[in-house]
Amino acid sequence: MKTFPRFSIIIPTLQEEGLISETLAQFTDRMRRDFCVEVIVSDGGSSDKTVCLARTGADVVVERFPGAPENISIGRNHGAKSARGEVLVFLNADVRLPDTDAFFRHVIATIENDHVVAVTCNVLIYPHEERFADKFFHTIFNKYFYLLNVLGIGMGRGECHIMRREVFERVGGYNEILAAGEDYEMFVRLRRIGRIAYLRDLHVYESPRRYRRFGYFRILVLWFMNGIWAMLFKRSFSRQWKPVR
Repeated sequence: MKTFPRFSIIIPTLQEEGLISETLAQFTDRMRRDFCVEVIVSDGGSSDKTVCLARTGADVVVERFPGAPENISIGRNHGAKSARGEVLVFLNADVRLPDTDAFFRHVIATIENDHVVAVTCNVLIYPHEERFADKFFHTIFNKYFYLLNVLGIGMGRGECHIMRREVFERVGGYNEILAAGEDYEMFVRLRRIGRIAYLRDLHVYESPRRYRRFGYFRILVLWFMNGIWAMLFKRSFSRQWKPVR
């Protein structure tokens, strides 16, 4: 029987009682066993039922007290400290995998290449909530992120980051100073030490909640400004990346 590398799925949460149960349910006991997967929820001080629900579906729940410093970088780093896997998979709390078995088989085949330090993929909107504007925007943006990797700059959309544990530790994890733009800054550092595999035939789904609340134009401007600020000034343009629930 083929031995797979052990995977640690790390999901940062904050006030995610509406989505966390369904997110965790996709990682069945059979799948966790077959692909050597553990699921870690790293909560940033939720006051709703997030932690209670996470305890029923995650293997490990990492909690921090309300009022403690928190952003998505801190949440991911705290989750990684409890991880036992050789490969770390960082997913947002609203991310869905269309086929978990195919996802892990594809990632395993890619990450086994010693020259690959990180893996990322396309991000789309939940099919049952997708509108024409969603499809148009994400098709273009996914191609743009792919191009950044072709050009050697490096980029992985924050919804799905996959990397070897030793590489994560080597680069020092996510920059906890950054409230936003941390995904771009992280992958720029990763690109300096190895190849990033952008799997164009692999995708994950996310909720459209942020795009519905703020609109694509505003979000696009914020993404651009946060990326520039992270590279030039080592800080975020946005002082806080507010959760949308």
